[in-house]
Amino acid sequence: MKTSDFNFDLPAELLAEHPSEHRDEARLMVLDRKTETIEHKLFKDVVDYFDEGDLFIFNNTKVFPARLYGNKEKTGAKIEVFLLRELDKETRVWDVLVDPARKIRIGNKLFFTEDESLVAEVIDNTTSRGRTLRFLFDGSYEEFRAKLKELGETPLPKYIKRDVEPEDAERYQTIYAKVEGAVAAPTAGLHFSKHLMKRLEIKGIDFAEVTLHVGLGTFNPIEVEDLSKHKMESEEIFIDEKNAQIINNAVEANKRVCAVGTTTMRTLETSVSSNKKISAFHGWTNKFIYPPHEFGVANCMITNFHTPKSTLIMMIAAFAGRDFVMHAYEEAVKEKYKFYSYGDAMLIL
Repeated sequence: MKTSDFNFDLPAELLAEHPSEHRDEARLMVLDRKTETIEHKLFKDVVDYFDEGDLFIFNNTKVFPARLYGNKEKTGAKIEVFLLRELDKETRVWDVLVDPARKIRIGNKLFFTEDESLVAEVIDNTTSRGRTLRFLFDGSYEEFRAKLKELGETPLPKYIKRDVEPEDAERYQTIYAKVEGAVAAPTAGLHFSKHLMKRLEIKGIDFAEVTLHVGLGTFNPIEVEDLSKHKMESEEIFIDEKNAQIINNAVEANKRVCAVGTTTMRTLETSVSSNKKISAFHGWTNKFIYPPHEFGVANCMITNFHTPKSTLIMMIAAFAGRDFVMHAYEEAVKEKYKFYSYGDAMLIL
């Protein structure tokens, strides 16, 4: 399989700039892998495809407001700082991306507040845009994190050209988000509303949770034509004993086991053993799933519509078959489905 096998024409107007008015009223394309048929529904109809004892597995990561704006010392130039991950809690050292990067060198200081209560010093270069910063803040760790949250902005993907709006703080977050650590939302989960969760519960459908802290690597373009040469960025994952057991029970009982999102699927495929069992796990994954791939846990999945030549469409193709998926995407473009983070959804059975 080559990168170019996953290319298609995506009109710019199909990239969703805003979420649907109600979470569960986005559109839903339903793909049946056995019959290779396609249906068009609303997301809240998802409940009709599941029965008592079936299982939804969610990624409960929580997005933190990762985009900060500071000013460079002396010149006062405005610099965007995108927090990627905390490297050391004690010394407040973080991996970040800076923009414009050419202006930012080791030793430079960045000021985030008028009163200089939050300052960062550049201590290393990591990539062309990557830097390591040490934050200087006079206060406890809790106060420091509260200051980051106060100054930070919801990290909407760059393709969204509008300014961040107050509703984004809520809508670019799943309603079941618990464990803070993601810089991008696990977007398939954005379609679940409290009302829909209640309807699933009443029907006797079970829920399990895993955690994968989504990094910016999810948006990295593939620079190589040969997929086996692409390296995924590592992301941290957790599965606890209780949720591993819930998942294993559903698999053993031959229930419909639905991975909500590509991040959930990557977590499951990283931690499944050769005998199709999930164990409690905490570690990092850089697993790249593309055709052909045999899936060990989930037998259905929910996902959004992804951009051409992305690692995400490749995983979907591994799950549902490349030709069927590319046909479905053609249909999605024709029917004007909305793509990407705030876009519509797909259920693959």
